Amino acid sequence: MKRILFFIFLSITLITGQQVSAQIKYTLIPESPRPGDPVTIGVNTPVREALLFVNEKQIGKAKCFNVHIEGSPRVFTAAIITIPSTVTANNAVIRLMNESLVCEIPVNITARDFHSETLQLTPALVSLVSESSPEKTAEAEKLWQILTTSGITVYHTGTFVSPTASTRRTSRFGTRRVNQYHDGRRTTSIHAGIDFGTPTGSEVRSCGRGRVVLARPRIVSGNSVIIEHAPGVYSIYYHLDSISVKEDTIVETGDLIGLSGSTGFSTGPHLHWELRVSTENTDPDEFVNRPLIDKELIISRILN
Repeated sequence: MKRILFFIFLSITLITGQQVSAQIKYTLIPESPRPGDPVTIGVNTPVREALLFVNEKQIGKAKCFNVHIEGSPRVFTAAIITIPSTVTANNAVIRLMNESLVCEIPVNITARDFHSETLQLTPALVSLVSESSPEKTAEAEKLWQILTTSGITVYHTGTFVSPTASTRRTSRFGTRRVNQYHDGRRTTSIHAGIDFGTPTGSEVRSCGRGRVVLARPRIVSGNSVIIEHAPGVYSIYYHLDSISVKEDTIVETGDLIGLSGSTGFSTGPHLHWELRVSTENTDPDEFVNRPLIDKELIISRILN
């Protein structure tokens, strides 16, 4: 009798477990991302964080957050994580975690080519980036503190708009750079954002609704503005001639935040527009072409 009851209990447990597993639905947008692309994850169950693995090595992490559905008490869990621009085409996996594994999502990373360029650096620019100072250290620490902070407020879910009327791009996202020094030395770097060629004094506007978390001059990036749009998602505007917003204020999409210039480490008037997702450099164009959080698509895939 005990043996019969045990097998009945085991059968019920297995069936219940299968039902719980079957209830977990998720979606990835896009389904086959490229290096540098942000990936929006939607899941119909509470999740704490999303971890990105390539070849069983963790290369990314994002905090999950709740997204409310207008006119409904229902919510879904979302996370935004970026495929690093240094990753080659590969099979990866995103693990959704609480205290233990919730589910595992296979990811097919497709190939992408990046531009290359050489920058000729003047002695003044070399000293600006190479000489250390307590002020530069403090600014770097402040920036990292901002980028590693992930709140819970979703200020923006739709697409971004371009921060400038200029369409002339002097450097693209992910460009592989060779920095040519005046003494013959060379170093390499990867461009973290998009540079727009703009005359000094051109209007720079917020790409989306958000909270201004930094609006001040910095040694290397010049007059700088950083806006938080969603947990772990920040847009960055560097080398401004002047700043028109204050820290800890809310800006709407298209609000004036400053005028473009050539302050800090700059070879000429331009706007450097950058997007960081959970600290990772991310292609801003992706969220110009699609929503930050496509509620309708996610709801149709995981809730309906």
